[in-house]
Amino acid sequence: MEKSHKYNHFRTQVQPALASKLSEFRLLGYDSVSEDGLWEFLIMKKWKKVNEEIRLYEIIQDILNVKVSDYMSFTTIQTYKTTEFSMDDENEWKELLK
Repeated sequence: MEKSHKYNHFRTQVQPALASKLSEFRLLGYDSVSEDGLWEFLIMKKWKKVNEEIRLYEIIQDILNVKVSDYMSFTTIQTYKTTEFSMDDENEWKELLK
């Protein structure tokens, strides 16, 4: 996660909105979503392009508008990007295809 993102100074102020969104995710059965994971999604996906004049209410609106499907797609893609798939060994292929 980017430690020096311009919007990080808003994080403590918007913590109630993050908690509300996490509660919504848990209500829908997504218990493994963390506050850090949600914040990382927002920084890497929603706020890639920094708006120097962004207001607090816009940050909160972005948080509350996160869809579970968008978050899960992002997480899946990030997992594929960071996972190393090296199936050089024939036994690994056989194990995978069982």
